[in-house]
Amino acid sequence: MGQGLPSRQTVNAVGGRLRACDVRVGARLWALDGHRTVQTTVRAVTSAQVREVVDVVTDQVTFTVAPDQMLATPDGWTHARDAEGTVLAWTPARKLCRLRLTVRPGRDFGYLIGATCSDGTVGKNYVSLVVNDRAFAERYAQSLCSATGLSARLEPVTRPSGYLGRPVPGFRVRVVSSYLADLMRQYVGGDAHHQRQRFPRVVLRDRETFDGFLDGYTDGDGFRSKRWSGRLLVSSNVPFLEELAQVVGARFTPRPHGAASHLVVADSWPSRGTFTPERHLLDLRESGWAEVRAVRRRPAGSTKPFTLYSYRLDPHPGFLVNGHAARMPW
Repeated sequence: MGQGLPSRQTVNAVGGRLRACDVRVGARLWALDGHRTVQTTVRAVTSAQVREVVDVVTDQVTFTVAPDQMLATPDGWTHARDAEGTVLAWTPARKLCRLRLTVRPGRDFGYLIGATCSDGTVGKNYVSLVVNDRAFAERYAQSLCSATGLSARLEPVTRPSGYLGRPVPGFRVRVVSSYLADLMRQYVGGDAHHQRQRFPRVVLRDRETFDGFLDGYTDGDGFRSKRWSGRLLVSSNVPFLEELAQVVGARFTPRPHGAASHLVVADSWPSRGTFTPERHLLDLRESGWAEVRAVRRRPAGSTKPFTLYSYRLDPHPGFLVNGHAARMPW
């Protein structure tokens, strides 16, 4: 039956969607390469006429392809006609046009994560920090710029103080980047709420990154002791502190009834030999899975067949159909 897309089906091109019949040689399309989205170039376009196509209904969207069109599943490539009951590699098409960041590991990267975990806010498409201490805000802005390449600056703000009963001056650092916001959620297990976030094990890649994390978290929800060499970290997120305590080899006893718990981290903790470097993904995992709920045959009318368009692509042979990974046999 051949492979390809009917003329009205759209593909995800760089710069916006294109109908299959409007794709030309030299056009750049989006593709999935492992967990990343990449760009690929159309080198040839062919067309053929068939009497039947299929509608693939996923939990994200419905798209139309040839019955033999290859689609990506966890077990490899499968024909569209056989895809019902499985899942397809997928990425949110609306996020393809956003700026992708190159994360630089090191102390600033660790500081950014530590400060965000303690005092930051991760929104749908932004990351921000609002604090009273100007020096803390400046360190956060510098770390954010160094680790991500984004531009960040301080803004004077006021916010209510329950303790003083009046607004107090403060400083805000805020960057709009859905990529960074998604990246922060990935690092802490998907939910960046301070009470539900998981310990970001990405900071265990080396001692420099982890030391930066400790400094950032201490500036937000902790303090250095004036009587002994070490720091005290405070949080009501017990699983977070429990995992951190294992890394530094410290004893940890959570406080009962939901009260904020304390973790003592002595400066001598490295001598315990509990730190083990780990390798974790720094880049955003842009791929996910979409469940195929149905595959419906659609025969052509009595007179007019479907025109299918297929492409030869380079350097990546795949492309995206409404965010779903597909490829041609070439």
